[in-house]
Amino acid sequence: MTSIVIPAHNEGRVIGRLLDALLADAPASGPDIVVVCNGCTDDTARVAGERGDRVRVVEIPTPSKHRALRVGDEHARGFPRLYVDADVVVGAADVGALVGALDRSPELLAAAPGRDIPLGGCAWPVRAYYRVWQRLPAVREGLFGRGVIAVTEAGHARLAALPPLMADDLAASLAFGPGERRVVEEARVVVRPPRTWSDLIRRRVRAATSSAEFERFQAARQAEAPEAAAEQVSEPVSEQTARTGTADLRALLWARPALLPGVVVFVAAALAARRGSRKAIRDQDFSTWLRDESSRQG
Repeated sequence: MTSIVIPAHNEGRVIGRLLDALLADAPASGPDIVVVCNGCTDDTARVAGERGDRVRVVEIPTPSKHRALRVGDEHARGFPRLYVDADVVVGAADVGALVGALDRSPELLAAAPGRDIPLGGCAWPVRAYYRVWQRLPAVREGLFGRGVIAVTEAGHARLAALPPLMADDLAASLAFGPGERRVVEEARVVVRPPRTWSDLIRRRVRAATSSAEFERFQAARQAEAPEAAAEQVSEPVSEQTARTGTADLRALLWARPALLPGVVVFVAAALAARRGSRKAIRDQDFSTWLRDESSRQG
């Protein structure tokens, strides 16, 4: 049986739309859905529980996504297993497409859906930023930034070996080599972006901070046990990255010159995020979660 684990911290405003999409047209026999409410002080558990006995709700007092994922694993019943963020929307048919891709390709350990980012209602700099961001090679090919990852049992073992990291989706993506992971475009997930420039910068500061933590983890693991690190994925972990370089932006501009205003906005956001993340990186504060509330409105 396919299992879906949904960690949720104060997601009462949005988790209903996700669960409704997962349950619509899904067979009565599954999938197995586990919502782990971690440290919630709102009505997340009630909203999830109202979806009936097809959704199992587990509550833990600690507001920790990593802990919620592990508790979800303890309650989940089968594989393939999907980990889904509570603030995205993915449907039963999309789950089926991901599971089908894993079943048809034994070499695949992990899969994620194509991403749809509705930009209506967003400030123009946010729209400009995402028009560039979505076209970057690492963003197109990586499993991160989608809020959904499906894994086989062997893929799950790979994820379970990772330590708690703020950049959990980036770490999950880079835990698999190119031949072991796939973006399944026929499956789709709706990822709502921040609506304001300030909320975008909050997200980018969080991303810059979490990327710094992940790179420190990569470097430490490579230094302590380079051979083991290289065996963990099909290419050495130290060579894998999701960083965007100037060469990526130049190539994008060469192909689409009309994106120049967006590239300027993208660079401005990157510089602001770098400045904003300095203190957290210096203090090694990799637990403060700068949450964007604007994407959870409506």
